[in-house]
Amino acid sequence: MRHTETSEGRSVRLLRVGEQVRHILSEILTRGDVHDDVLATHTVSVTEVRMSPDLKHATAFIKSLLGADEEAVLKALRTNTAYLQREVAKRVQLKFAAKLKFLADKSFDEGSHIEAVLRRPDVARDLSEDQTGSE
Repeated sequence: MRHTETSEGRSVRLLRVGEQVRHILSEILTRGDVHDDVLATHTVSVTEVRMSPDLKHATAFIKSLLGADEEAVLKALRTNTAYLQREVAKRVQLKFAAKLKFLADKSFDEGSHIEAVLRRPDVARDLSEDQTGSE
């Protein structure tokens, strides 16, 4: 493994630029710089930004507070993509301005589902049997 890659295989540069874009998008949305009624009335978190290897595309995963009106928030972000791309391009020093794509972050839902499964009595019983059997 090269020193410039993480254990997941993504380069440190991709992760660094993705995190920089995430911070910029979060700041823009927190300040209310986007003049959109839906975005003004919803708190939106940018949980992760994944950059393509050529840094020309960025996928931003978002989560609205308590998951409220997530489709409306996504639609508002997609409507204002051109403005957000310009703002990100001004603040990130790259050769090309990354094209933004917004997706809902489902990882919290998946985590909640896994936790619920692990708390089921039959699964908890099986897990406790595995732990006592391996000692």
